[in-house]
Amino acid sequence: MTDGVRVGRALARHELRLMVSLVLWLARRTHGTAGGTPFGYARGQGAIMFGFAFVCVVETVALSVLLLDWPAVHAVVLFLDVYTVVFVVALHAAGVVRPHVLDPDSGTLRIRRAVHVDLRIPLERIASVRRELRMSHERAEGELDVEVGSRTTVTLELTEPVTHVTFFGRHRDVRVVRFHADESDVLVRALTTGRWAARA
Repeated sequence: MTDGVRVGRALARHELRLMVSLVLWLARRTHGTAGGTPFGYARGQGAIMFGFAFVCVVETVALSVLLLDWPAVHAVVLFLDVYTVVFVVALHAAGVVRPHVLDPDSGTLRIRRAVHVDLRIPLERIASVRRELRMSHERAEGELDVEVGSRTTVTLELTEPVTHVTFFGRHRDVRVVRFHADESDVLVRALTTGRWAARA
């Protein structure tokens, strides 16, 4: 498979998952949370995302007025602008309907960020978990930063690496995972309980 085909398929999957997330959000349903405890992470980005969507709406209206004398151009630009608004809202929706999931029964913690990251960590591989606020992150070998609004609030150190599949299908082994949760204190307590329960 060529790189172009791989990229095309990844983008198509991305668009489809975003639209599915938007439908789930409108239906007030979540994805992949059955049997586990969900922990959200999208609260902090809501205002930013909807602010961006509002700016896109204003731009759409302004361009529609300016391009009334060019019907063909107007139609194309209107379609692109409306799709951009839908895309932005769908990005936020994906973050809401795809939360992190702690499932002691299956012995896993599922860390997600919208439709871009979906990492399953066996609880028995967690060596330590702590609440740690970080606002800046430098890419390092063996580490994965799942940021929301440029910050992470929980840090996991693992006894063995887990494989993270990137957006374009590349594989990375990671032993340190940082991610954000809206209620990080609650998650750390629940995760610690679930981890030791799984080991027992």
